[in-house]
Amino acid sequence: MSFGIAFIIVAALFGLFVFTSSFKIVGQAEVMVIERLGRFHRLARSGFNILIPFIERPKSIDVRFLEADVGGQKRIASRTTSRIDLREQVLNFPSQPVITKDNVTIDIDAVLYYRVADPQKATYSIQNLPYALETLTRTTLRNIVGDIELDQTLASRDMINKRMRDVIEEAAVSWGVDVTRVELQAIEPPRDIQQSMELQMRAERERRAAVTNAEAGKRAAILEAEGQREAQVRKAEGEKEAAILRAQGMAEARLALAQAEAEAIRRVGESLPDGQAAMYLLGLKYFEALPKLSEGKGSTIFLPSEATGVLGAVGAVRELLSRTGANAGGTESTTTRRGSGPVSASTASYPSTRSTLAVRSTDAQVPLSTDNPNER
Repeated sequence: MSFGIAFIIVAALFGLFVFTSSFKIVGQAEVMVIERLGRFHRLARSGFNILIPFIERPKSIDVRFLEADVGGQKRIASRTTSRIDLREQVLNFPSQPVITKDNVTIDIDAVLYYRVADPQKATYSIQNLPYALETLTRTTLRNIVGDIELDQTLASRDMINKRMRDVIEEAAVSWGVDVTRVELQAIEPPRDIQQSMELQMRAERERRAAVTNAEAGKRAAILEAEGQREAQVRKAEGEKEAAILRAQGMAEARLALAQAEAEAIRRVGESLPDGQAAMYLLGLKYFEALPKLSEGKGSTIFLPSEATGVLGAVGAVRELLSRTGANAGGTESTTTRRGSGPVSASTASYPSTRSTLAVRSTDAQVPLSTDNPNER
């Protein structure tokens, strides 16, 4: 009785083992590598799959991933699984020291994104795919950074990422893996290098500030000079326009004066007998010049005999104007005869000086008045 119960239990356990090993349910975006008698047979894709017990079995592979413990410390964990994830995966590993071309040791933290494109190659072409990718990334990073200097390393992340992706993808193609991205998470130089970089950055910013201030001063000086030049140009244009307007005003005034003088001459000519207008004007010019000529003390002025006609004409005009009621301006007319012809003269008083006025004939000088007794 007990033997039968034990047999049933063993048979149930054997049936359960056969059932679990014969029927496999594969999730979405996962595959299983099925081996038959130790050789690759097929890929069990997502869904329900039936395996032949003891003949077919899934191939186990190693995976590595980064996990954090209770204290927050990150570490790399590894395990074995029979399911291959076809989604894009992230391979993140701790930072590693790298020496640049100028012998500066820096810590670089990189991350790799990849996707399994061929599960058969990923299983049989490489023994441990995640570890192989991590090791290849580390060595490639050392080679690339070792050929460039620190400043270029800090400023050329895109170039480093591209070169690393090209090198890793070239090797990973034979492993059935597509490398999608390679990124540098952090680049940490030593503390003394960081302090030197901070000083350099501060000096560079001060230099830029000084250059900016100098450019601002230069621009301000240029604007001020341009403003002064514009002001001078505007002032010169204003003076030019003012001079033109003054010249136009003077021209119009002279033209108006000339027109008035012409009208006056015309009217004088109409008032005088024929041929006497010119003599009248000439006499006026003589008398206008006499104050200037007699400004000096003790000076004697001689009138030529040819001026007697002019003086006579002036006297005639005076008589004509006195008859019409015009004011003669405080002058007196005196008629003197010498020789054979009449001489008409007009004497004027000057408040500043007294001068000698004489009428000069062809053979004698007749003084009219004098200030110096020795000249009488």
